Amino acid sequence: MARETAQPPILLTNARVIDPARRLDVAGAVLVAEGVIVAAGPEALNQGAPEGATVIDLDGAIAAPGLVDMDVTVGEPGAEHRETLASASLAAAAGGITTIVTSPDTDPIIDDPALVDFVLRRARDTACVRVHPMAALTKRLAGEEMSEIGLLREAGAVAFSNGNHSITHSGVMRRLMTYARDFDALVVHHTEDPDLSGTGVMNEGLNASWKGLPSTPREAEIIMLERDLRLAKLTGGRYHARSLSCTDSVEALARAKAAGLDVTAGISINHLTLNENDIGPYRTFFKMAPPLRSEDERRAMVAALADGTIDVIVSAHDPQDVETKRHPFAEAADGAIGLETLLSAGLRLVHSGDVDLMTLLAAMTCNPANRLGLPVGRLSAGAPADIVVFDPDRPWVLDKTKIRSRSKNTPFEDARFTGKVLQTMVAGRLLPS
Repeated sequence: MARETAQPPILLTNARVIDPARRLDVAGAVLVAEGVIVAAGPEALNQGAPEGATVIDLDGAIAAPGLVDMDVTVGEPGAEHRETLASASLAAAAGGITTIVTSPDTDPIIDDPALVDFVLRRARDTACVRVHPMAALTKRLAGEEMSEIGLLREAGAVAFSNGNHSITHSGVMRRLMTYARDFDALVVHHTEDPDLSGTGVMNEGLNASWKGLPSTPREAEIIMLERDLRLAKLTGGRYHARSLSCTDSVEALARAKAAGLDVTAGISINHLTLNENDIGPYRTFFKMAPPLRSEDERRAMVAALADGTIDVIVSAHDPQDVETKRHPFAEAADGAIGLETLLSAGLRLVHSGDVDLMTLLAAMTCNPANRLGLPVGRLSAGAPADIVVFDPDRPWVLDKTKIRSRSKNTPFEDARFTGKVLQTMVAGRLLPS
């Protein structure tokens, strides 16, 4: 995050204050001074505005912790034409995201402490939100040789991932999870068996058959996840499934949690709000990994979020340009951008009555922050003053020409949303809207 300068106190008044970390949802205010939360809730109203404070009337809008997105791919270094840390941070701020956790899928791969330091320095100098890098689990993401997890963690990596590349060798994965355990490091893994998914580009089923596209069976995810969960039990390591999409996967996760394993899972906002039918006439912006599933699977994943089996919602932000997306569906790259639409798309689940607002916000704030050991994602006194202000009922339409990301591969182009971010604050500093 760019260097901070002293800011006068700010009182956000006439607010609906929601802090999932405290299960708090009340009318009140948020008082910020010197980059931290002084008070949030009715007590902030009682304290009043200190001398010289800026008072902002939110007119009943919601003030909540800034969102924490733990699955963001950024092109810097190596593919700055798709996304830089600066452009990703502007997109994040527009979506109410105040902390992004970056994937090691860059060029070069983030598998060296010097590269972790590079990301942190570039973020400090160019980004307007907090940036924390994940480092590679294996060197060059090849799935063969372990990275120096201890040194990478010491350099500032908050978790370890092999990006979009699953580690197929169970012996290597066991050693990684054992080694990571000794450093109390979180292993974040993409659960897809590449030998089983093969050349598949779409969810296996009638839809793929009708389109004449090679498909990926659900078992490619389930088998890899079940293996990982057994290794988590064997090693006692901390494990997080990057993004699940299948009913059987959440059932396996629920059993592992019931057995006391230190395991969690995320899901992309795309798999909560879209299904395979949205692909329509071979629309490549809907080509993702894992692939979009059936409507029945989507609804099952929403239910798993609502009951707490799934812990974290991510944007799965993966910028691609015309050179990688303007191809026949089977040849196009996977991935979609999502920073600017994460919250608004999530609010669809609230308006439909499938998920309550507290649960949705917890999965985007305190849950990922707690899993990563970060002090953000909450409005308690002394916490960093990272805040999103949004109107859950304000309608808007996503205009492609106004997207802040350098890439425009959104599956929500021209989509109608109800719920809009009005203001984002990082460390007590109001960011441009």
